[in-house]
Amino acid sequence: MDDQLINIFNSIIFNATPLVIAGLGETITERAGVVNLSLDGSILLSAMFGFVAAGVSGSLLVGFIAAMIVGGLIALLIAVAGIELRQDQVAIGFVLTLLCADLAQFLGQDYTGGSSVSLPEVHVPILSDIPVIGAIFFDHPVIVYISYMLIIAIWFWMFHTRPGLAHRAVGERPQAAFARGTDVNRLRYVYTIVGGALVGLAGAAYTLSVKPGWTNPPSMRGDGWIALAIVIFGGWHPFRVVFGAYLFAALRAVASTIQRDSSIDIPLVLLNGLPWLLMIFTLLLVSTGALERLLNIMPRALQRSARNLLRSDPPAALGTRFDPD
Repeated sequence: MDDQLINIFNSIIFNATPLVIAGLGETITERAGVVNLSLDGSILLSAMFGFVAAGVSGSLLVGFIAAMIVGGLIALLIAVAGIELRQDQVAIGFVLTLLCADLAQFLGQDYTGGSSVSLPEVHVPILSDIPVIGAIFFDHPVIVYISYMLIIAIWFWMFHTRPGLAHRAVGERPQAAFARGTDVNRLRYVYTIVGGALVGLAGAAYTLSVKPGWTNPPSMRGDGWIALAIVIFGGWHPFRVVFGAYLFAALRAVASTIQRDSSIDIPLVLLNGLPWLLMIFTLLLVSTGALERLLNIMPRALQRSARNLLRSDPPAALGTRFDPD
């Protein structure tokens, strides 16, 4: 494979990493029945705190931990508002998005343009020497390898463990889960905070690795909305969410390449909107039943596998409150 093409794929994996982590975090939260709509503001505020904490302490670990704490606290506010105060989760999340985004820019204005430590690249022994694959997947900063581990761990947890079954149950059938002895609201708190902490980790991944430094306005602004769209696009399944993140990053790379090529005359707005158009087209296929009609044309032996792969139903109790009484 051409070295330039390998570098492109390597860049796609690297640049998609924060979206992968944020998408997985939101998948964990929504699988428990809670909607965290604050992702965009949460990523911005976590990115700012992570950058500042790492710069002040001189420790990347402190920066990442600080960002995860911020993300977890924001998610906790969503959980408290929805579970204890019985407020609309979507409305609270939207307000927190705006508030956190403004706070990030206000509190981070003194750190704009400043430098900080950033994650170095790590070459994985043996794996990085594999032709093509090693250069694409195993020649990155450690945050990329953390995203790989999260993908496998979250998938295994959700679909191959009893606690993972309870996790999905509180988002699908909370009454049935409660009848079997599950503390529904306690699990919703736990998974909302865990998901929020991963969103915070994604924020720090931007300012401490993917887009080092802090700018005003932030360079990752809007990516929280992209992560939310990717969760829906991926049908709330970890593997498909990750595929959506990589696909989005690939389309961004294609748009950037076309913009640099002066011989191709395509409006900039259309290029920037290409990833969104693909997701909207896919969601329309699912919601209008067109995808179902396409699947019916396939050989019967393949239809079940295709439906399982492309299924995009949200958790049945997503965004609803559960009252044990």
